[in-house]
Amino acid sequence: MTPQGAPGAGAALTDGRATLADLKALVARFIAERDWQPYHTPRNVAVSIVLEAGELLEHFQWSPPAPDEMTPERRQQIGEEMADVLAYLLSLANVLDLDLAAALDAKMRKNRRKYPVERCLGHWEKPKNPEGGAGVE
Repeated sequence: MTPQGAPGAGAALTDGRATLADLKALVARFIAERDWQPYHTPRNVAVSIVLEAGELLEHFQWSPPAPDEMTPERRQQIGEEMADVLAYLLSLANVLDLDLAAALDAKMRKNRRKYPVERCLGHWEKPKNPEGGAGVE
């Protein structure tokens, strides 16, 4: 799928059809259409990520219901907050000219070394042995 297939230009994007490049282009186009590039500095966008993540967290404050107990409206609101966080992450990747897929792949490789299955299966604690990579982030 090309960025021309983005909403407003035809078929809606879905997880199964969109690439990260499509999503980055969608966000870049939205920002460019409004001439907002001067405001999308790394610091401003990073702050916006944190602010939007806080709005997402509000939906889970005070013992919220389990996912299967949420109303469709609540799920939609949560999805919108997640989309805001994602849009700013994609914008930051654009501003920094960062290959987000490559960054995630490298980080997951690092995490696999830090949290080897044989030492971390079934629990969340960081390995205490330096050979397990504790302290690497």
